[in-house]
Parts: sequence; C-alpha cells; structure tokens
Amino acid sequence: MIRFDPRGRPNRALLVGVSEYDHTDPPHGVPGDLPAVKLNVNRLREVLARGRVFGEHEIKVARSPSLEDFERELLSAAAETKGVLLLYFAGHGAIPSAGDELFLQMRNARVVAGGQAVFPGAEPFTTVLAMLATSQARRIVVILDCCFAGNAAWVRETLSDKHRLLLLMSVQANHRIDADDPRSPTPYTAELVQLLDEEGETGFLDLSERIRERMAARGLTTMRREAWEPLCRAEPGEDVLLAAKPRASERHAGPTGPETQDGPAERPGEHPDPHPKRTGAGPDTPVPAPAPEPASGPGITPGDADAPRTPLTVPLLGRLRSLRGKGRKDREDREDRSGRWGTTGGAARRGAPRAVPLLGLLFLGLLTAGTYGVIGLVGHLRGDTATVCAPALELRVLADPDLEPTIRAAADAYLTSAANTLDDGCRRTGITVYSAGSSDVVTALHRQTDAWREPRDEDVNPQRDIGPQPDIWIPASRADFARVMEGRDTDAWAVLKAADAPLAYSPVVLAVPRAIAADTMESRTGLTLNRMIEDLSERYEKAEVRRPDPEFTAVGLLATIGLYGGDASVAAAEQQVAQTGPPSPTAAELLCTLPDRDEVDNRTAALVPEFLMRSGVGCDSTTRTRRTAQYPKDVPGVAPVFVRVGWQGADRDKEARDASAAAFQDWLTGEEGQAVFAKNGFRNPYKWELLDRNTKVDGVLVASPALDRFAEQDKMEEALKEYRAAGGPGRVLYLLDSSGSMTDRWKGPGGGPGLLKQSLGGLGEQDEYGVWAVADTGDRSYEELLRSGSHRRADTERVLDARARVQDAEADPRDALDAAFEAMERSEADNRRRLIVYITDSEDSDQLSQDRLGDILSGARRAEVPVTVVSLTNGGCNPGRPDRQITDAGKGRCLDSGDDPGTALRDEVARTGTGDE
Repeated sequence: MIRFDPRGRPNRALLVGVSEYDHTDPPHGVPGDLPAVKLNVNRLREVLARGRVFGEHEIKVARSPSLEDFERELLSAAAETKGVLLLYFAGHGAIPSAGDELFLQMRNARVVAGGQAVFPGAEPFTTVLAMLATSQARRIVVILDCCFAGNAAWVRETLSDKHRLLLLMSVQANHRIDADDPRSPTPYTAELVQLLDEEGETGFLDLSERIRERMAARGLTTMRREAWEPLCRAEPGEDVLLAAKPRASERHAGPTGPETQDGPAERPGEHPDPHPKRTGAGPDTPVPAPAPEPASGPGITPGDADAPRTPLTVPLLGRLRSLRGKGRKDREDREDRSGRWGTTGGAARRGAPRAVPLLGLLFLGLLTAGTYGVIGLVGHLRGDTATVCAPALELRVLADPDLEPTIRAAADAYLTSAANTLDDGCRRTGITVYSAGSSDVVTALHRQTDAWREPRDEDVNPQRDIGPQPDIWIPASRADFARVMEGRDTDAWAVLKAADAPLAYSPVVLAVPRAIAADTMESRTGLTLNRMIEDLSERYEKAEVRRPDPEFTAVGLLATIGLYGGDASVAAAEQQVAQTGPPSPTAAELLCTLPDRDEVDNRTAALVPEFLMRSGVGCDSTTRTRRTAQYPKDVPGVAPVFVRVGWQGADRDKEARDASAAAFQDWLTGEEGQAVFAKNGFRNPYKWELLDRNTKVDGVLVASPALDRFAEQDKMEEALKEYRAAGGPGRVLYLLDSSGSMTDRWKGPGGGPGLLKQSLGGLGEQDEYGVWAVADTGDRSYEELLRSGSHRRADTERVLDARARVQDAEADPRDALDAAFEAMERSEADNRRRLIVYITDSEDSDQLSQDRLGDILSGARRAEVPVTVVSLTNGGCNPGRPDRQITDAGKGRCLDSGDDPGTALRDEVARTGTGDE
C-alpha cells in the first residue's frame, strides 16, 4: 500500500454544503432545504483543522453557493493545490430519469422534466472532475454525501489519470437517502467526522473501510428500504493521509509531519527530468550522483523528512515554526475580508515583509549550524556520520496497468535494500512507477517515439497520453514486446532490449463465485474458456461473465484470445461478456466494481489474473464474495518481462543510468525481488508452482494445470483487430406485438411502446435499428414502422406515437421471428453486435404448436443473433414457457414483470449499442 503524506505541501479542502435552495416549490423545485448540511460543513471544518494535515487557512467553506460561485471556488482551489485537494459536497444529488449521470444541485438548482438539460443550476459530475483535473495536486479526494452519490463511480473510470482521484460516496448508485434529524449532521457525515477526529493518523483506505463498518452496524436503509451501503473508489493500494490528530501525550510537542518551507517541498526524485538520457551498461558500473540543482524561493527546504537533526538545528526549526505561526490570525482575517484564500508561497506582495526575518534566521542557522542549510537545499544527512547525500538518479518504470501495484511494491522494497545503498549509506537510485493503456504503449513504442521525444501536434502526444519517456518497460507478456518490434520504424528514437526470461507468471483465470463454481478438478482445469462459460450458464441461468478492457490492459486481451477461440462468431463471443456501459479498464477495477451490488457480485464471474486472488484489490474488501479460480486451457497467462528502453542521443548520463537499470533488473530476478512477486501471488514462469508455497490462497490451486502458458504475437494482434471491429456501432431490430390482446398492455411507460422508448437510451447516433409491428393482417406477419438505420431518438418517438397501433388481428411469432433472423443475418464483412427484441404479452407464443415453436428454436440457434423477449405477462419467462425457450436458444434474456423490464431492457440494448444511458 502506498500512503501519500501531503503535510508540508500546499493543500486545500473545499467544503461545499448546500443547505438552502432558491427553488423548492413544484413543479420545478428541488425536494426542499437541508438544515443538517450546515452542521456537516461546520463539524468537518473543525475536525480537519484539528487533524493538522490542512492548515486553517487551507480550509474553505462554501455555504449554499450558486453554480457560478461553486465553479469559481473549485477552480481557485484546484489552482492553488500541490499536495492533496479535498472536495466535500453535501446537498441534493440528482440523476436524469433516463440516465445515470450524477448532478450536484447548487443553491439555484431547478428540475425541468423532459428537457435535454434537466437540472439547470446543477453541476454534472463529469464537469466537476474536468475542473479537478486542472490541478497540479498529487492526490484529489472527493467525498459526496447526497442522494445517488454512487452514480459518480463510473464517471471516475473515464479519467486517464484516475490514480490521483480517491472517491468516497455516501450511498450506492440509484439510491436516495434521508438527511435524518436536522439538529445533527447527516448520518454519513456524522460517522465521517467522528473517524477523522480520532487520535493518530487516518488515511483514506482506513477511513473508507471503517465508515462502511459503522454504517452497516447502524442498520440504516435507503428510501428504497434496502441496506444503506457507502462506496469507495481508489486505485489498488493508493492511499493518502487525511488527518493526523496528535495523541494526548503529543499535543504540546509542536506540529506533526515533515518540516517545510512556505511552499511545496521538492523531494529527491519526485519530479523526474522530462528529457531522460540513457543507454546501456553493466550492473556493477559505479553510479555517480547527479549534481545538485540550486533551490529557489524565499523559504528553506529541509530535505529528507527522516534526516537526523543536530541539537543546533532543532531550536532553529522551532524558531522558524514560531515565526511562521505568528500573526497568522491577522493575516487570515484580512484574507477572509478580501474573499481570497491564504497562499502558502511567498509570492503575495503582502507576505513579502515576513520573508525578511525568515531569511535572516536562515543565514543565522547557516552560521551556527554549519552545514544544515546547505544540506537542506541539496540532499540530506545519513546516520551519525554527517554524510551529504545528493538526490539519487531517477529511473522511470512504465508497467502494464494490472502490474503497476506489484511493480510499485517491488520498487519500494528496492529503494531501501542493500543493493540500492552505496558504501557511504546514500541511495544509489530512485524509481518512479507509472502505467498507461497497454495498446497505447505498444503503439507509441512501435511508431511514435519521435513524437514521444518531441511532440509536434495535439493529435499524437505520448508525453501527454502515456507519461514521461520510460527507462524501463514491464509489459504483461513478451508478445507485447514482439508487437512493438515487428515492422518497427527504422528511425525509431527508442532502443529496446528485452530480458530472455519472464520475471514471474500468473495464469488468467475465470474467478467464479463459490456458490456457482465448478466442483470437480476436470471442470476447473481441462476445458476451454467458452466451454467453461457454457457450463456456468447451465449451472446458473442468470450467471454473467465480465472481462477488463482488452485495449487498456493485456489481461483483457489475453482473455479475448480464449474467448474468440471457439467456432462461434466474434459477435457471439462478445455477447458472452457483454455488459452495460464500458468495460472496467483493469482487472483490479473489475473486481472493485462487482461488489457495488450484491446480486451482481454473487452471479458474475470475472476474467482476471490469478495473482489478484492472493494480493487482492484496494476497495470494498469487506463485501467481496468468495471466488474459485477456474483455469481455461486456451487463455495465455501474464508473464511480465523486463525491457530496457534507451533513447537515441541521450548520452549525458549513459553509464550511470544503464548501471542503475541493470542493478534493478538483477534485484528483481534475485531472491528479494522474487519475494515481492511471491507475496503478490505469482508463480515460477517455468515450474508453474506458486513462488510462495507456504501460504494457502483461498480458491487457488497449488499446482498449476497444463495451460496455454505464454501469448503469441500473432494471436494477440488478431484478437485486438477483431475486438476493435466488433466494438463499434451495433444493430437492433425491435418486434412490437401489436395484436388485439395487447390492448390492455399498450399505454403508459410500462406498455409495449413505452418500454421500447425507454430502451432507446442504450443506442447511440451511429447505431442502426428498426421497428416492426407484429400482427398478421393478411399480407405478411409484420408491418415495418421504422426502416432499419440510424435515427434521432425524438424522431423515433414521433413515429411510434403516430403509427404504432393495436390491430384487430392475431400475431404470428414464428413468421415474424423467421423474417427477423433473415434480416439480421450476418455477413463476413459485417461483424457488428446485433440484437432482436420482441415485446409481447405472450398470448400468441403460448398458443404455438410444438412444430412451429421448434422452427423458431432452430432458427434462433442458426442465426447467432441474441433474442431478448420482454413478456408483459406475470411468469411469462418461467422455465419451460415458449418465450423462455426462445431466449435460451437465442442466447438472450427473457424479461418479465419480476425483472423491472424498463431498466432491464435498456441495459440489454446498451450492451449492443453505444448509447450513454
């Protein structure tokens, strides 16, 4: 776990409490005022100030701001933060009736039903994140205490640098909550402030776990009378200190945390040189320390927080602290009157006179303490020998997203190891670990290295989209390295050299909820992925399978190789892992999102690397369902490989940089490095046994079965090509039962046309769809209400209102579905996702003869087009009913009144389409 300590940096906490609203009367008003929210922000401000991570001048309370005021305050806070930026919001939250975007309603919010902009005066959470993203803050913490707070979770996944963003949500998605007693803080914030006010250090992860436990213990329910479950989202292992309230014995010992200047303290290796210079050398080559750069600014920089201090420096720093604190109240009073926040730097004109005594005291310190001031500017002291350590040379390590937590843990262990310690006790090397989408990295190293070195336009800029030029790349498979080198530009600026052997190995498994997992060794290990999915569906008909994004993480692409390995079409294979909305970017994030809803977690298998079942993920662990690993024999495994990346023309520190890279590589393959992989659940890449054979991992086999061990370049390329072709716009054909028996099931949002209209939100502008009215009026079994093609939603709704009518006729499901199978027949050049939707009262289906029903079932199996039937009759989807048999044959879903057909149908359509809802 990586806990970022922001103390000593410019931090900001913006506490937004909307307790009073301008518009509370029908028809366009919000539900009412929220007097408890006033108490929320007052209490939170108090405990944050006592927590000593945020200075009093760094905490801003925005009381019932308008939308314009909120945006101004947020942008101001974002611009002033270099450490941690905390945004807290309490007030009304809302979501559109036909979507799941979260809107934060400010004082001037209104509700206008039916329009595109349904919440004037409210801020979409996507816009909030866009404004937060402008900040240079190292970490951003957002805490939402409002109805529908959990609907913010999916928006976070769209961020390219979401490792910075840690998100706490008071309630799960699509749930409203009660503010409770107006004389006390709201239930969630009441627990929040109690936890933040405890003595000692409180980090984000500890806070999120404990607040879930406390809310569960209170037994509260949402307005839907379901258990009230707070959520959190953070990258695995990421943490940030939010409070450090001194214990009773420490309350007179002065401020906590590292000493600091009036501005951000640069730490060795924290901001790597944007223009690295590198090539190759042996691991034993001495590593000269880079020359220190002079510091700037009026303050002092003490350097390493752990550096020992001489008796002379301790009173010096204490005197500096007392000077910094003197007059703070007067300064804050002036700042409050001017409406501006206090700044921690020395740039403000009115702060200039205070720099004089600070500088004078600094020079006094240099005279009396000798070396401390110089050491503070260029390095730190080691041990009792007063050795001056210059900032270590910094290596940049680019890892596959699912490998980043493990590689980061390895880097942390290496930094303090003997292998990285010179004879004088100083560090040899610093390491920065980061990740980016695997496909983007392969493309950049393959043909964009010139742009990576020096971006020339906005379209191609790897520095922006991936990060700094790496010294080391650790992909999840050697096949990724082969993809880079195949047909590579001859004038590439990056020189790559891969190690001969993988660092470790982990099979990609189908992690199945224990209650529905295979129970024999043969069914856990000896089958293809498609066969395992078929068997899972037979064991539990509502089971689902999900896979991370094949373009973002290699794990998703490796799973796709097995998924496409059967005889079925790519579209049919994709239907097996289809889900509402975009796939999770990483396997760890996939396991994080499943527990949001217990019923989903309990029925959904996940394609993930086996090591995650040992190392775990950094969110919602208390509610995770137990899983059993099944090992598909045709899915290659994760086998990270060390790739040295050198850059042409970067010769200034050639020997030092290559020696540092080689030393880190030797350590990774040695005993200490392999111990990190063992602790994180990896296997030996050739013996296949777990590196840690002494610790039993729940649901994991000790001995790995015979698998397709390593990926091949051509299979990865082909799978990615087919996935991209299948991931575009989809095709949907609606069959609307218009027979006479539908009369009582026609009008209103729950009638046939109403359900069809609701599902249109799952379709995008480029998707194609058509609508047939199914009634046997003599000429044929259906009438085309809307020709297949791309349509605007409003136009479709007008057509339905004008033309969709109940007919005085029976419906003929066999002929209509037979014609639909033919119309949706797949050509070799068209690999788009497809779906047939049949909305019916089931009367005519129930009257089908066995022969005619058999014809439909045969056609559904041949067509390879999923069929979703919405039965408007109670029990229409019970086992054995005709509509249920049709969907089983067509590998679709049968929905009846027990499935909330409006929402469920929209979700089914969204799996095929590209809509936003």
